[in-house]
Amino acid sequence: MAIIHQLDKRSGITYAYETIYFWDKEKRQSRSKRSIIGRVVPGTGNVVPTDGRMKKSKPEDGADRQVKPGVRAVTKYTRRFYGATYLLDSIGDKIGLTEDLQKCFPDTYQQILSLAYYLILEDNNPLYRFKRWSGIHKHPYGKAITSQRSSELFMAISEDAIHHFFRLQRKRRKGQEYIVYDTTSFSCYSKVLKQARYGYNKEGDSLPQLNMALVFGEESNLPFYYRKLAGNIPDVKTVKVLLTELDIIGLDQVKLVMDKGFFSVVNINGLMKENIKFLISVKISLKIIRSALDSVGDKFITFEQYNKDHNVHSTTVQSEWNYIQDRRNKIDRSKENRRIYIHIYYSIDRASDLQKKFESKLIDLKQEILSRKRNKKNENAYKKFFDITKTQDNSIQVTVKENEVKKAKQYFGFFTLLSNAPMDAITALELYRNKDVVEKAFGNIKERLGFRRPLVSSEKSLDGKIFVEFVALIYLSYLKKQMELKNLTRAYSFAELLDELEAIECFERPGRKMFIGEVLEKQKQLYRNLDVLPPASS
Repeated sequence: MAIIHQLDKRSGITYAYETIYFWDKEKRQSRSKRSIIGRVVPGTGNVVPTDGRMKKSKPEDGADRQVKPGVRAVTKYTRRFYGATYLLDSIGDKIGLTEDLQKCFPDTYQQILSLAYYLILEDNNPLYRFKRWSGIHKHPYGKAITSQRSSELFMAISEDAIHHFFRLQRKRRKGQEYIVYDTTSFSCYSKVLKQARYGYNKEGDSLPQLNMALVFGEESNLPFYYRKLAGNIPDVKTVKVLLTELDIIGLDQVKLVMDKGFFSVVNINGLMKENIKFLISVKISLKIIRSALDSVGDKFITFEQYNKDHNVHSTTVQSEWNYIQDRRNKIDRSKENRRIYIHIYYSIDRASDLQKKFESKLIDLKQEILSRKRNKKNENAYKKFFDITKTQDNSIQVTVKENEVKKAKQYFGFFTLLSNAPMDAITALELYRNKDVVEKAFGNIKERLGFRRPLVSSEKSLDGKIFVEFVALIYLSYLKKQMELKNLTRAYSFAELLDELEAIECFERPGRKMFIGEVLEKQKQLYRNLDVLPPASS
């Protein structure tokens, strides 16, 4: 399938067409079928649905049509599942998500919500099955959305409206909370996506990829910004642009939590230049980190410094960062020392695991040497850890270099965080470990929302689909946080909880108020645990 634009010379209007290629078994050749999507708006590239003669498309029976927002009159008797969509309706109202979407997408917000609901509740089902789902569920749009209509909807979602939505969502986040930042990659087969590039694929796929950057509120546990990137851009290169874009959406008090993939001297200097607070994981091989480690040694590995909740010993060392700022239009640089905090941790379990792996590796290396089956990739390790000599009878004698082994094991079990804001080591660790909310979110996007290898026909369609996935992710993140806070994860998986509520039905009759079926006490308690008022059964 492909989306093409073609100018009508008679009217001067450019139309968008969807072309589907198929194999004609009778004629034994490739054929194509083309259907009009809509009129292309000059300058923006947005597509307005039309039949090609500047008239609104006439929907077929059962197909969806553009409708004005608001309550739709019931014209026939219906019985539909309501419990799970009622939950999502309530969450959308509670966190302001529905209100913000309505402001940014006044004509299509109900369709966006319905597609997001479908992605959440149907768990990785393709969008062409929406019609079947729509027939048995009550949802905001209330009608089926065909595959063609969903493509049109994705293409009509503008960048300006998306950024307006970001700004509104940003205002709902606490101004003083840390924000968690990370990226992931999505492999893709499409050849029409300009940003699809070969890069470091975090899942090991040998395919071109797109990268996605995601920003979460550390306290709210909700995402409020994302950005699509070319697949060959490394994490460390994205921080400068991120700060610019966060400033554009009105986030002026930024405090970042990042993993070691974002560490570089340039980035740290850049964050300090903008007076941005940060907490970042760093390698213990850095000179400044080794100096701090050597200064404390194992003195902090005591009973008093042990934290049972995190199973670590910890301490914090105050140090100085050699801050360098390039001056505009000048050859010289501004140099000064800035205060920095190095949080050091020691894990007995981590040390034990690393030691087991290291000694197992040494045994394998020694065996490779003795069996004369040396691996070129291990040559440096052979020389570093072993003295190798040949005897007179041409046999091989291998002796371990104990000093080198001791040096290698010296820092086993240690890990470090770097910050420019004063805090104790455990507070820093808890802040950093909350970062896994982003990694869980990436898992939700790829697995539950079916976006591991996105199939789209154009850049514009991809941008719109990513936005709908992002809306669905906000709901998912809220629900999963509430489940963890109320310990619901012990009794229910995410799917089991939704299934428990989805069984609640609603009945609609012409000219009468909607009738809600039985709601069990168990179901009412689930709603309360999720901080939602249970629906009133009739």
